[in-house]
Amino acid sequence: MDRPAVSQDLRALIRDISTANPRWGSPRILGELRKLGIAVAKSAVEKYRVRLCRPPSPSWRAFLKNHASEIVALDFFAVPPVGFRVLLVLLVLVHDRRRILHFNLTEHPPAQWTVQQLVEAFPWETVPRYLLRDRDAVYGHIFARRVAGVGLAQVLTAPRSPWQNPYAERVIGSIRRECLDQVIVCGEDHCRRVLTRYVALSPLADTPGIVHGRS
Repeated sequence: MDRPAVSQDLRALIRDISTANPRWGSPRILGELRKLGIAVAKSAVEKYRVRLCRPPSPSWRAFLKNHASEIVALDFFAVPPVGFRVLLVLLVLVHDRRRILHFNLTEHPPAQWTVQQLVEAFPWETVPRYLLRDRDAVYGHIFARRVAGVGLAQVLTAPRSPWQNPYAERVIGSIRRECLDQVIVCGEDHCRRVLTRYVALSPLADTPGIVHGRS
């Protein structure tokens, strides 16, 4: 036996109730209709209620865009000089101006050394709100405690997801293509001089107050 058709007035009422109460599901709407003495099947409520298409939370891209002025990105990249040693360069990048705030390099970066680079990059009185970084074990518990102690919220990228730190990755790519791929790095001091000159002459350093790498 076919069910009776749902009238236009009842359809409009279901839509009005669901629009005015976007958190209500079909069982709640069905219960409210029954309180009014309106007998209707749950399937009809499911069919005619309005579902608002809202994302559950802002996307990663929206977060980076909305908080650009409050984010500093941190990332390492490797430089192989002559010989078998590998140097690791730490880059501190300001998101809103896409500029290099600080860099330094070493062969074996312990957590305490990494924390010191943040101290040299900016005084804690001007600390940003968010620190964007990957999950490299080099940061360690010492780094996490020091950063948390000044009220800086760490935003960690997902494992093997360099695209979540796009500005730092793009700057590192530019440094490789425009600078390091054009020279043979002879050692740590040579690498520091090359990077210091590149950053000083680069548009990435057009904002006063940049801190260059120091030994």
